[in-house]
Amino acid sequence: MSNIPNIAKEDIINAFKYRHATKEFDATKKVSEEDMNFILQTANLSPSSFGFEPWHFVVVQDQELRELLKPVAWGAPLKLDTASHFVLGLSMKAPMTKWDTDYIMSMMKDVKQLPEDVIEMYSKFYREFQERDFNLDTDKKLFDWASKQTYIALGNMMTSAALTGIDSCPIEGFHQEKVEALLKEKFGVDTDKYGLSYMVAFGYRKAAPEYPKSRRNFEDIVTWK
Repeated sequence: MSNIPNIAKEDIINAFKYRHATKEFDATKKVSEEDMNFILQTANLSPSSFGFEPWHFVVVQDQELRELLKPVAWGAPLKLDTASHFVLGLSMKAPMTKWDTDYIMSMMKDVKQLPEDVIEMYSKFYREFQERDFNLDTDKKLFDWASKQTYIALGNMMTSAALTGIDSCPIEGFHQEKVEALLKEKFGVDTDKYGLSYMVAFGYRKAAPEYPKSRRNFEDIVTWK
């Protein structure tokens, strides 16, 4: 059993205040392999609906592959040039996430190691969740649902990076259809099973943010009943 965390609240808030969407990184500074694996481990340990982990992360360090991404990702070129590490957040599509797929069965049997009677019950709940509760009746809806889970991992990666003084920038500035065609052709991604939800760059900021962090008033976003 893991120890109870003992991290000062002010340190966590300071990390959130420190984090910003870094537009340009210091290309001379590299995130260590140990630190990058730590960040990716927080993705691995992230929660997901039903615990089915509908994600995969591609770390793009090959400069030629980074160059190929530039024409189809208008929000990424400067990050691709300067970031220490560049990650593609992939989410599973319907052939992986529908209630009766081999992947879902394997997650319950091989990863979670659930007994047969629990698998049967879990499958029933998951089917009802898809077909009745959330009406996930199209491939697009199922992919969007999986993307919601993959975004939880994104938030955890960026927070864990900030807690250790590492900068990040999430990126949605890309042409999804063109990127996925490239991923299939050059990156070996099975795009029948996976689609791109986001990109995220990691490294160290080249300069301090030009503007202070701005947010709506706390009272405007929280209602107690």
